[in-house]
Amino acid sequence: MAGPRLGDDRIVFQTTFGDIEMALYPDVGVAPVTSDHILKLAKLGGYNSNHFFRVDKGFVAQTAGVTGGRLAQLDRKQREEDAKSVPLEVQQHVKHDRRGILSMGRLDDPNSGGSSFSILLGPAPHLDMLYGIFGEVTKGFDTLTKLEEVETKQEGIFVMPKDRITILSTYVYSSTGLSNDREAASGCQRQLSELQERFDAQAHHVEHIRAAKLP
Repeated sequence: MAGPRLGDDRIVFQTTFGDIEMALYPDVGVAPVTSDHILKLAKLGGYNSNHFFRVDKGFVAQTAGVTGGRLAQLDRKQREEDAKSVPLEVQQHVKHDRRGILSMGRLDDPNSGGSSFSILLGPAPHLDMLYGIFGEVTKGFDTLTKLEEVETKQEGIFVMPKDRITILSTYVYSSTGLSNDREAASGCQRQLSELQERFDAQAHHVEHIRAAKLP
């Protein structure tokens, strides 16, 4: 069974270990509210200078909430967006079944999702219907592997990296626009090839005429 449709937007986290690219599940009936909230935070630069406070090999790499997790102070717009809580968006057919799934963090209240979320490092079916899934990693699985290799320490229930794993910068781009650019470039290349073929044919024809008329 095919998974949820990926939205056009791609969020890229540039970390100290490499880039992680993520797509969201914005469709109604999957995770529209969560996807919109995380996308807005990313566009506002909310995750810049934040970090992965938790790395549990084979389980999750989890970002800190941006309030308190960032090295830089939040501006007014970032604070306003981060202050919003998102509801628990769960569906029976959307499961924590593979590496790279994005799962929303929350407190005991199911509807208390904020800005902390986990990237699955392996299947975690015990999280199904308890934590909202809102997207998946599309590129950067090699970076996830590097995160799993860091030294960790146990603090309470959390397995945490000994050294800070910083999200240095983030950006958002449209995969549709990129696809259109590629299609346009491909079209231009085809036109150039056709023109080259016509030019070569005409040049050959001219040479044939010259050869026939010259002594």
